[in-house]
Amino acid sequence: MINKIEVSGIEVFAYHGCMNEESVLGGKYIVDTLLKTDFSKSAETDELADTIDYVQVRNIVVEEMAIRSKLIEHVAHRIITRFQKEFPSLIKAKVKVRKLNPPIQGVVKEVAVIIEG
Repeated sequence: MINKIEVSGIEVFAYHGCMNEESVLGGKYIVDTLLKTDFSKSAETDELADTIDYVQVRNIVVEEMAIRSKLIEHVAHRIITRFQKEFPSLIKAKVKVRKLNPPIQGVVKEVAVIIEG
């Protein structure tokens, strides 16, 4: 059976971007994750060890977002790669990284990248 676990709205302040100012000023980001797995065992056992730990999902996102990158595409790729390494029961993952109020011409609420793997 394939089930889904979502950990959404992970807010992080980070220093990503191609402009030097972004490495100094930083900005607000929101990360959403969708993890496909089979959690039928944990549904039966009620044991955290039998599923993907939401706390660990958040910690991976925070750790990878703390590593400065020019592109949020690169950050999203690192996050999904960590999920694949650290969650043996993971079947597929989707990560969305949103950069709020990006410093581009005009008023833009956010830009986002979505990666699946």
